[in-house]
Amino acid sequence: MSFTDTLYGRLDGVTFDPLFSNGKTDGCTVSKKNTLAAPFGKLVPQFETEDIGRRAKKPVYFFKSGALKSLPLQQQTKVKTPAGEIPAELITFYESGAIKRIFPLDGKLSGFWSWQNESALAEELVLTTPAGNVSAKILAIQFYESGALKSITLWPGQRASIATPYGEKEFRTGVAFYENGALRSFEPLKKTEIPTFVGMMTAFDNEPNGIHGDLNSLQFDSNGLVSALCTIDNEVAVYFPGGNRQIFKPGIKNNVCGDERKVSVPMKIRFEKGAVIFNGSPPFQLDRYSFEVRKHTLKTGMPKYACTG
Repeated sequence: MSFTDTLYGRLDGVTFDPLFSNGKTDGCTVSKKNTLAAPFGKLVPQFETEDIGRRAKKPVYFFKSGALKSLPLQQQTKVKTPAGEIPAELITFYESGAIKRIFPLDGKLSGFWSWQNESALAEELVLTTPAGNVSAKILAIQFYESGALKSITLWPGQRASIATPYGEKEFRTGVAFYENGALRSFEPLKKTEIPTFVGMMTAFDNEPNGIHGDLNSLQFDSNGLVSALCTIDNEVAVYFPGGNRQIFKPGIKNNVCGDERKVSVPMKIRFEKGAVIFNGSPPFQLDRYSFEVRKHTLKTGMPKYACTG
């Protein structure tokens, strides 16, 4: 065993010590209690595991400069941030020393410990955001290097409300912000009427595939205008200058549980550079084509993942 010096103090009891080419420490595990003096509080790196819910002892990682990159904590510790005081079991950093992400819990998922077990340990937090206070069980919080809030990821099954340019909306999964505080994206909890460049649409993704809140299906540009969305309720007719038209609509697939009832596949719509794109289609310039938003009437069900009953 040895020691290594960090920007926040010395780590004793080092048991794993690979090196970068410049001789700086890449990462190490420690077997003794250490206290690092960070600008946002005293932190004790993980040096032992105490129960089946915690991950195996994780290394402290560093940048080549020697600055902390990732720090697992021995116990959940409250950390002061611009979004409020947040309990943390794992913190990642920018090379400048600014906090990048905070994970209130850092449990080990296995056959003996599920995400439901981990979620049950999570406490409801109240975070200060540019869109108002968010109150929910939080899985992770991400910051810009400036300290501005970048995104919040909720535990599955959680919901919260935020103020948007189109009124207060409920979201699930996550919400993200531009560095200036403007709303960047959120995952609608339910079908949400929203104005777009081609008309009013109903935004909702029945199968959001993200596991974090950094990028969500309903997105906005820096001026608060819709830049992308998913819909299972609308189809759009594109009228060409010569009189022809093309219709874009949500897809359909079989339910994973083999039910006879089909499941909708959301149509993804994106607005950029004065054009609209449907499911990866060529761009249609908004000033060259006419658009008609219609209700999509195909009868489908919501996805079913538990194939019982």
